[in-house]
Amino acid sequence: MRFFIVDDDPAVRSMLTQIIEDADLGEVCGEAEDGSMIDGDYLEWKRIDILLIDLLMPKRDGIETIRTLQSFSGKIVMISQIESKEMIAEAYSLGIEYYVTKPINRLEIISVLQKVCERLLLQQSIEDIQRSLRVLSVAPGRKRAVNTESGIRSAAKFLLTELGMISESGSKDLLAVIDYLQLWERAHEGSGHFPSLKEMFSSVAAAKLNTTDDVQIQKEVKATEQRVRRAIDQALTHIASLGLADYGNPKFENYATTFFDFTEVRKRMMEMESSEQAVISTARINTKKFLLVLFMEAKRYSEM
Repeated sequence: MRFFIVDDDPAVRSMLTQIIEDADLGEVCGEAEDGSMIDGDYLEWKRIDILLIDLLMPKRDGIETIRTLQSFSGKIVMISQIESKEMIAEAYSLGIEYYVTKPINRLEIISVLQKVCERLLLQQSIEDIQRSLRVLSVAPGRKRAVNTESGIRSAAKFLLTELGMISESGSKDLLAVIDYLQLWERAHEGSGHFPSLKEMFSSVAAAKLNTTDDVQIQKEVKATEQRVRRAIDQALTHIASLGLADYGNPKFENYATTFFDFTEVRKRMMEMESSEQAVISTARINTKKFLLVLFMEAKRYSEM
C-alpha cells in the first residue's frame, strides 16, 4: 500500500512513517506539513492508497482539506488530539475510515491500518469480480456460476471487513458457512427455505474435520458456534460504536437494521454509554438471521 502523511508536527510524521515501515504495511510516498499543500489530483498522481491526516493544522485543517479531496479515491484516516464528538461525527460524515486520537499508540495504528488495507484489497477484489461478471454476462452457464460463487465469497469478506469482524477467528467459520450455503442453494433450487443452524454447522464441521465421527463433529460444532457468536458480537459492538460517534454514519445506517434487530443495537449503544460496564450484555444475537443476511447481501454485491 502507498501512504501519504499530512501533519504539522515532523515528529509525528516520522513516528508514523517508522510504524508503517516496521510493520511492513507499505511505503510512505510523501508527506506534508499542512492540508493546503495537497489536493485530490496530486494524491491520485502519486497513486496514494491511504491518506493519514491531522485535524488541527495552521493554514488548512483536516476537515477543510478532506472537503477538497473529491477526486481522491483512496481511504482516509484522521489522527488528532481532539476528542469532540461533534468533530469526530463531522469527520465520519465526510467519509473517513477511522478517527484515531493522539498520543499515537503504535499497536492501535497498526491495527487500524491493517483493517484499512484489508478493506481496500477486498474492495479492489469486488470491483475486479464485478468487471469480470459484466464481461462474462453471456458466458456459458457453468463458467458463470463458478465466477458468481467466487464473487459471493469475496463479497462476504468485504462485508465482514465493513462490519469490523474480519480479524475475528469466527469470520473463517462464517465464510465456510457461506461456501456451504452456495452449494446447498444450488442443490435445492426453488425450495424457498434454508437449512437449520445445526445442519449448517454440522456440515461445515464434518467437512473441516474430514470425518463422520459424531462425537468429534459435535465438539467442533460447539466450538464453531462460540467463535461465530463472538465474531457477531464484535460486529454488533463495532456498529454500535459508529452510531455513538455519528448517528448518521452511512455504515451505521446501512448495517444496523440489515444485520441486526435495531433494538439490540440500541441496547449495546446504551451499555457502551453507561459509566458502569455490564458484566453480561443484555443485547441478543440472532445468529441465523445474521448468516442468512450475510449470504443474501454477499449474493447481491456479487451480482452488481
